[in-house]
Amino acid sequence: MVAKVIGTPLSANAVKVLLLGSGELGKEVTIALQRLGVEVVAVDRYADAPAHQVAHHAEVIDMTDAKQVRAVIEKHRPDYVLPEIEAIATEALEAVEAEGIAEVIPSAKAVSATLNRERLRRLVDEELGIPTSPYLFAGSLEEMRTAVGSIGFPCVVKPVMSSSGKGQSVVKGPDDVDAAWEYARTGARVDNERVIVEGFVEFDYEITLLTVRAIDPATGALTTYFCEPIGHRQVDGDYVESWQPQPMSLPAYDISRSIAARVVNAMGRGEFGGRGVFGVELFVKGDEVYFSEVSPRPHDTGLVTLASQRLSEFELHARAVLGLPVSTATRGPGASAVIYGQHEDKGIAFAGVADALADPDVDLRLFGKPESFARRRVGVAVATAPTVEGARRKAGHAAGLVKPLPSNHEDRVEPTEIKPVPTPAPKPADAGPASEGPADEAKTEMIEASPQIARRPEQPIRRDAPPMPRPPMPPGPPMRPAPAGQPGPRGPVGPGGQRPAGPPPPRPGFPPQGPPPRG
Repeated sequence: MVAKVIGTPLSANAVKVLLLGSGELGKEVTIALQRLGVEVVAVDRYADAPAHQVAHHAEVIDMTDAKQVRAVIEKHRPDYVLPEIEAIATEALEAVEAEGIAEVIPSAKAVSATLNRERLRRLVDEELGIPTSPYLFAGSLEEMRTAVGSIGFPCVVKPVMSSSGKGQSVVKGPDDVDAAWEYARTGARVDNERVIVEGFVEFDYEITLLTVRAIDPATGALTTYFCEPIGHRQVDGDYVESWQPQPMSLPAYDISRSIAARVVNAMGRGEFGGRGVFGVELFVKGDEVYFSEVSPRPHDTGLVTLASQRLSEFELHARAVLGLPVSTATRGPGASAVIYGQHEDKGIAFAGVADALADPDVDLRLFGKPESFARRRVGVAVATAPTVEGARRKAGHAAGLVKPLPSNHEDRVEPTEIKPVPTPAPKPADAGPASEGPADEAKTEMIEASPQIARRPEQPIRRDAPPMPRPPMPPGPPMRPAPAGQPGPRGPVGPGGQRPAGPPPPRPGFPPQGPPPRG
């Protein structure tokens, strides 16, 4: 179902959307929907969540309680339900969808699959045959010890029902196993005593490929679009900075699109089911690509699109939900950098905002979370520049200028002098393009010389197109489910793995970039 007519909010003809999860991503989705005349109900587990502060209606419930989820949906009778977090009673969404009470975006099936890593991994590996890291599942400490012994050290232990690094840890040796099990049990967002043990993938970099399922106005058919690849750096499973575009070889980019299309297409339901933005996370090693995760909603690393794209991921999501045309065109290189709360306090304040915004290429989002923790995201700086490296420097510098203060800060704040960013002197007409220095000038020339990345036109995959061929794999074990007690279908990638010696040569002008390898 798509909205053929958009009414007026708070009236009988309003198009109504209910968000389950009202954090910083939900806040941006709310604003994008309201700009299109949609009435929004924001739901979360705590009061005064970021989206609560801007939505037409706010509700506080336990979203893991199926009865409460069902009750809030029946109370507001929305046209669409948008799950914005993972910790939701998906059985209630499946019933709401089956009974035709509201449309779940992208679908109840997709939400259920992506909440449960076991269900998702089996879909991607066993049904779709897409390469992944080696893995095993365990439902007890003893089973986990056996799984870790089969996978080998180091490995990563994650709850099967969690996200954003919650409950995730790296197991470097036998002494870490018990602690990893306990953290997975207590740190997950959903009560569940089942974990996935994953082997490390040695990769050059990882990307988020924002994949949009939207109606093509020329054909009226559901079509797949792609944003430029987003590179990101993570710490303890949580992103701290991202940038767009992430340079990559053309074969790796094409394989990434093929994997993303196959995954998101599997999550639809009905003629127009499966609409919206999906954040598909992938590991890239040379020209080889491995599936990591998928979120059936805007992705935190996609906050960079607030600066780098004509339409941000939140505007794309709103348009796709309503059946409106989308465009994934970029404005130029951009980056984002996270601002952490630094204090265990409520109602914190921020200094240095004017300093950060003195650079005209920088913007800020302070999320308005009512409670701060030392490692809680409370804001983000986004920036643009002629090069990705320049944008990363600007975003990181701006984020560092914003200083979270405790709530009782009045007597501690020193006045700061606002120093505007100096404007470069104009160059002679024959001096060539402006740059931020020799290195940045070279990077700019590389981007200009590589239209496949910097200026690649939108290339939607039509719904009636033949299936995209699976990329050729190097010699190795066949892609089939592993027998019980054995690692997943592909062994560890890296030293000892079967691949040609040395990484494949990079595409001219795009040397490997991004953070150092992470497991």
